[in-house]
Amino acid sequence: MLGSHVGLGGKEQFLGSVKEALSYGAETFMVYTGAPQNTRRKDLAEMRIPEAQALMKSNGITEFVVHAPYIVNLGNTVKPDAFDFAVEFLREELRRTAAMGSRTMVLHPGAHVGEGEDAGIMQIIKGLNLILDADTEAHIALETMAGKGSELGTSFEQMARIYDGVIHNSKLRLCLDTCHLNDAGYPVKDDFEGVLAACEWHFPLNQIACIHLNDSKNEQGAAKDRHENIGFGTIGFDRLCAITKMTEFANTPIILETPYVTKEGEKERSYSPYKHEIAMLRSGVFDPELIEKIRREAEQA
Repeated sequence: MLGSHVGLGGKEQFLGSVKEALSYGAETFMVYTGAPQNTRRKDLAEMRIPEAQALMKSNGITEFVVHAPYIVNLGNTVKPDAFDFAVEFLREELRRTAAMGSRTMVLHPGAHVGEGEDAGIMQIIKGLNLILDADTEAHIALETMAGKGSELGTSFEQMARIYDGVIHNSKLRLCLDTCHLNDAGYPVKDDFEGVLAACEWHFPLNQIACIHLNDSKNEQGAAKDRHENIGFGTIGFDRLCAITKMTEFANTPIILETPYVTKEGEKERSYSPYKHEIAMLRSGVFDPELIEKIRREAEQA
């Protein structure tokens, strides 16, 4: 299932998110329940959820993914108030995810903020044990990270340590980000089959609930996390397109988070590449003029 990140806001709220996904020709999508840089959230009654669900049903969209905001950090042992807030917020965000009709909330595992890997991982485990219980309706999909700063979740071994410490780990899943894996040192371009084998050493592949399909501006192992448009980075179109065709992921949401395109001289305005990138991936043919095509269309709009 191929889709992209979509926005949420304005009068249409979640209904607008579904309409945006459909405008890209998407079969699935990923949405934040509010701005990813803050934790302000509207009441569920204001989000037009029944209308959005009806529109999804009428267009054959059966699954979508929610992403937790970037700023909550379950790995923080330095600021107890920040950790406590993250736990309470993520409990509520999981409830919002289920109320919207999603089975999966993607979460950056956390960062140890200078206290070391062991301390950070133990704190993440503590947080997840406070959040998850036997009745939790939606799963948390821990996203593979690039290794920027003190990020955790940069290897399958770290993810396995977290899984092993969580009591209700049947409520956990994985989200593989191709850019993050590349930047963390995994050979996504040259040996993605080997990457999956490394994952499967610790987790059955059915634990992969979502894939973030992004090219990377960086060489393998750079630990920088800078996404690039499909086919314009170091991973390349052929590998990323091949991932979308893998039978193992036929029913897995594959989500684009590639950069918006800016017109020259208008950096304050940007334009979505997702309709074009989805079409390109479906065709299996790379278009080296894609970025310029999007800019030309923007000039004519």
